[in-house]
Amino acid sequence: MMPSDWTPEQKLFPHQVGFTCPPFDWDAAPTDFQRIAPETVGVHGWMLHVPDYVHGLDQRKANFAMLDDFVHCMARNGADVAAQVGSNWVHASGLGVQGIADHCARLSDTHGVAFHMAGYAMVEALRDQGIGSVALNAAYHWPEWWQGTVGFLQEAGIEVLWAGNFVDQGWFPDQAAVNAKRWIFDGELAARSFAYVAEKAPEAEAILINGMCNFRTGPNGQPQRPLHLIPQLEAAIGKPVIGHDTALYWRIFRSLGLRPEGAHGRLLEAL
Repeated sequence: MMPSDWTPEQKLFPHQVGFTCPPFDWDAAPTDFQRIAPETVGVHGWMLHVPDYVHGLDQRKANFAMLDDFVHCMARNGADVAAQVGSNWVHASGLGVQGIADHCARLSDTHGVAFHMAGYAMVEALRDQGIGSVALNAAYHWPEWWQGTVGFLQEAGIEVLWAGNFVDQGWFPDQAAVNAKRWIFDGELAARSFAYVAEKAPEAEAILINGMCNFRTGPNGQPQRPLHLIPQLEAAIGKPVIGHDTALYWRIFRSLGLRPEGAHGRLLEAL
């Protein structure tokens, strides 16, 4: 019989983090997180398996219990933190802000692993930084997705001064054209879209970006998530920029008692 618990000397890394993501999405979060983490951190991935998945909010709600399986698996693998990628799961659940907070706490207590969800990590980050008003760059998210995010933020007491996706901003003619990009967009759109959103809500204390959007800003046009772009975006608009990716990483680092290496924007530098 294998031991039921990992002792410190048996762990491959002093700090171990498990990520999960929606079906049919290659998840950049483990790579991005490990890229900025100290060498003492190891990362593992676990993709949710729903054979007929088509990114429906109803499917997220129907498969919400899989998150319990994920945290259980990560606990048995010796993880210290389990992190859920995908910002829509919190509002799709129908549990509300306090219900999600209670859910995360229950899974953490049950399995002995800190469990964090990207959508709720955004709320935690905004509260921690004392940010009460925001504008939301909803990027590729179609209306029921980003409107759910707005509702979740408002329920948490965050004032959303403006929100809209790439169609609302005028970069694409309709949602079908956005969907055809499958979450990956031209590099120049990042700066243009953030400038647009900042102009729409000049009083906002911070600008948020929904989901895990990718821009071709890397070497040879390699897609990159907001994590890679935030220092430049913050310099351009003069206020904090927070994505669901950076909010989730911030929350993980807090649980580990660590901070990232390098400069990755105001939120992560505040650790």
